[in-house]
Amino acid sequence: MRIRDLEPRQRRAFFGAWLGYLLDGFDFVLITLVLTEVADEFDLNLATAATLVSAAFVSRWFGGLALGAIGDRFGRKPAMLGSILLFSLGSLLCGISWDYWSLFVFRALVGLGMAGEYGSSTTYVMESWPKDLRNRASGWLLSAYPVGTILAAQAYAVIVPRTSWRWLFVLGLAPALLALVLRRTLTEADEWVANKPAEPATSSSKLLTGPRGPLNAVVAVVVAVCLVLVFSGHAGPWYPLLDAVAIAGFVTFAVQLTGRNWPVAIGLMAVVFCAFLTSWPIQALLPTYLKDDLGFDTGAVATALTWAGLGYAVGSVLAGSLGDRFGTRTVYVCGLLGAAVLVTPVFALTGDEVILLWILLFCLQATSQGVSGLLPKFIGDHYPVQTRAAGLGFTYNVGALGGAVAPLAGARISENLGLGTALAVLAGSLAVITALLVAFDVPRRLGRTTILELQKTETPERQHQ
Repeated sequence: MRIRDLEPRQRRAFFGAWLGYLLDGFDFVLITLVLTEVADEFDLNLATAATLVSAAFVSRWFGGLALGAIGDRFGRKPAMLGSILLFSLGSLLCGISWDYWSLFVFRALVGLGMAGEYGSSTTYVMESWPKDLRNRASGWLLSAYPVGTILAAQAYAVIVPRTSWRWLFVLGLAPALLALVLRRTLTEADEWVANKPAEPATSSSKLLTGPRGPLNAVVAVVVAVCLVLVFSGHAGPWYPLLDAVAIAGFVTFAVQLTGRNWPVAIGLMAVVFCAFLTSWPIQALLPTYLKDDLGFDTGAVATALTWAGLGYAVGSVLAGSLGDRFGTRTVYVCGLLGAAVLVTPVFALTGDEVILLWILLFCLQATSQGVSGLLPKFIGDHYPVQTRAAGLGFTYNVGALGGAVAPLAGARISENLGLGTALAVLAGSLAVITALLVAFDVPRRLGRTTILELQKTETPERQHQ
């Protein structure tokens, strides 16, 4: 099937989800733009300020699980709209935060909504489009996120020098208005409607309302406390134990979601974790690097981030189109290896080589961030419809904890190597590691057998992609 053959309702489904994800990107990256301003106001060093970026990742795993479960039980559309309202509220509260901990908590609220938006919107679009166009649906949808980051960068250049960083977060309330419009104009995803459960035998019954619901709630609270202590820097000598407890909790949920195929879910989490460690040191700390190391003013930072965002968007669109033609894994691996080659030249430049920096940032983000537009398709193929939203949302957002580790690792390594070198080392080495995990199909190897649903619905050639 061709793109031009899509029905009007399928086009509306994509555009509605695309707008929601654009505004998600806008809200989510605001903290990276104002990190130096927040650090100055609350008297924080770079390592402590970086934990505010990590705060949203600490809560994402639960947002992906809970809102995904709602999407599996009640429909993709209500889960998507609920997530938009949630991250809008979190952004508004960030604007009125009064100290480090209040901002940390409100950023965690943004993370809850962001995770739910990712899982529900990607599942919604893919299940609204034909199967042979789903790489494009995945990649094209994720192109909205960098467009949101571009708008955030431009808003930063206009608003912060004239007022305060707080007004930038208040502007993040705008997505709530979009949710009201989408509620009236969008229909439910076709595949979910066709497979709508007659009874709640979905991820929501397994995890939230079933006999294990109270125990799962306790496990979720314990995991959340462990993650807050670890990523806020208050774990003391208990880091290894808290990490082990959190991992055990994630495995518990993975087993309940996927049954005997839980090793596949763990493998997917490892791939996503490394993917975030590849891209998020740059995503989180590039504005700080441009301001502190290269001496850029707010306008120059906005311009550089605009070029980076355009590269991300173009890369997502190209990755989706090429993925349908050459295979998901092939395109993903090639993009990661390209990023590994480009990252060192980017951070070897000085502030005088502005145009070359723009070009290289465009190419770097096209390959590293842009190719990640294939991840929803890659992950979603491993889950049946009944648990796909929760499975994709949970797997992706547990792995996304790599994004919480990334700014902390970058800040720590920069104490000895400098920020630019630290970002290059982290992004370059992890790009190679992620490429190897995908190239050798580690999730499938861990599972030892392919997912039965994939065998029923895909050709052998497509399965291997």
